[in-house]
Amino acid sequence: MDIDFTGKVAVVTGAANGIGRATAVAFAKSGAKVVVVDRDAVGGEATAGIIRQQGGEAVFVAADVTKSADVRNYVKTAIDTYGHIDCFFNNAGIEGAWKHTAEYDEDMFDQVIGVNVKGVFLGLRHVLPEMLRQKSGAVVNTASVAGLVATPGMPAYVASKHAVIGLTKTTAGEVARSGIRVNAVCPGPVDTRMIHSLEQQISPDDPASVARRYQAAMPTGRYTTAEEIANMVLFLCSDLAGNITGGQYVVDGGRTATGGAVTQAMER
Repeated sequence: MDIDFTGKVAVVTGAANGIGRATAVAFAKSGAKVVVVDRDAVGGEATAGIIRQQGGEAVFVAADVTKSADVRNYVKTAIDTYGHIDCFFNNAGIEGAWKHTAEYDEDMFDQVIGVNVKGVFLGLRHVLPEMLRQKSGAVVNTASVAGLVATPGMPAYVASKHAVIGLTKTTAGEVARSGIRVNAVCPGPVDTRMIHSLEQQISPDDPASVARRYQAAMPTGRYTTAEEIANMVLFLCSDLAGNITGGQYVVDGGRTATGGAVTQAMER
């Protein structure tokens, strides 16, 4: 069954590349008008350009998701341009450094929590009032399997993604009777810049060996694609998921089924 978002408006943060770009493009291909949000203006404009080249409609808004004024601005742009927000993919996030907790830099910890937790909170804080006014809407927050299981060497990221799942569940309960659904998607390692950055941090001299070891430890034997995450997001935002809210949905090639083996693969 095809998922049709004709007449719908989707806001996607962190849409300059990776999962965000794949999801923005997928929404547009399914008929949605898309508000592309990212602090990377070059990448964000490129995503909007791809959508337009494929016959879709998109507008780019530069924003730092940790700043309330920027978040209010992308929400205002969505409403001023398209009139409403039907789907919100609250996706912007960073991985931070790979380092054990006893060695982790405090400023880096604050940066990861700022983007991954405060950024998600501010998105909810400013998008939800619009959805409450219209008494409808679907939100998907990007969490991670790191919000469900341990990942040695990533204390800030793991803490932040556990927090995203908590925000998802709390918010879902608050707005369910108002016709709004809030869920989290939990990707495992995805073949994007983020995982390759981690490979480089873990083994600067031979990052390819980390990729081989990590993928070999996964039941499917490969990284997930950004498009596979986009498919889950679109499903969760669609009418097919009409009574699904407050949940976390894993797309990880079986990682959480064999978590011990995978977390060991990330260690030196």
